[in-house]
Amino acid sequence: MEKFKNLKSIPVHIPILNIDTDMIIPKQFLKTIKRTGLGKNLFYEMRYDEKDNLVKDFVLNKKPFTDSKILLAGKNFGCGSSREHAPWALTDFGIKCVISPSFADIFYNNCFKNGILPIVLDQKIIQELAEYSKRETEIEIKIETQEIIYGNKAAKFDLDSFKKKCLIEGIDDIDLSLEKISNIENYENKIKNTKPWLTNND
Repeated sequence: MEKFKNLKSIPVHIPILNIDTDMIIPKQFLKTIKRTGLGKNLFYEMRYDEKDNLVKDFVLNKKPFTDSKILLAGKNFGCGSSREHAPWALTDFGIKCVISPSFADIFYNNCFKNGILPIVLDQKIIQELAEYSKRETEIEIKIETQEIIYGNKAAKFDLDSFKKKCLIEGIDDIDLSLEKISNIENYENKIKNTKPWLTNND
C-alpha cells in the first residue's frame, strides 16, 4: 500500500445521499481480484449511457474533475454490500480522500485498508468545500495535523491514531502480520518440539 501524503486537489462534489457500493462499482465488474483497472468503471451507471458512451455532463467526466483526488459526498456513503472493489475503484481512478457527513461502517474501515482517507465532517463545512469545487480551486488535506485548508480557513477532523499511522506508513493487514513473523516462527518451532503430532504431515 502506498504511503498517504498530504493532498492538494480540486475536490469533486457528488451531493447524493446513500451512495451504495453498487453505485460506486456495479456488480458486473466484480469478477476480477485485481486492484487495478476498475477506475474506468467507477460510478459506471452515472458516467456512461446505454451505449457505453461517456455522459459528458457528469462531473467526473469533465476537466478538471477527471483528475480530482478528493471526493465530497452525501450522507451514508458506501452503504450496501461490503465489496472491497468499491475502494479499489476509487483508488484506481485517483481518489485518495472521501469527505462525507457519515459512512457505512464496513466501507469506512475498508478505505483505510486500501490507502483511502475517509473524513467525517459536518454538512455545513462540506457545503463550504463544495464552493471550492464550483470555483475549480484546490483545497489541501494535511493528515499529520488532521486539518483541511481551504482559502483562509481550516477545518479539523478526527482520525484514529492507529489508522493514521497505517495510512502514513503505508501499512496494510499483510504488513501488520509480517511485523510479527518472528513471533509466528518461534511459536511454530515451539509447537514442533512440544506437540509434534500437530505438525506431522505423515
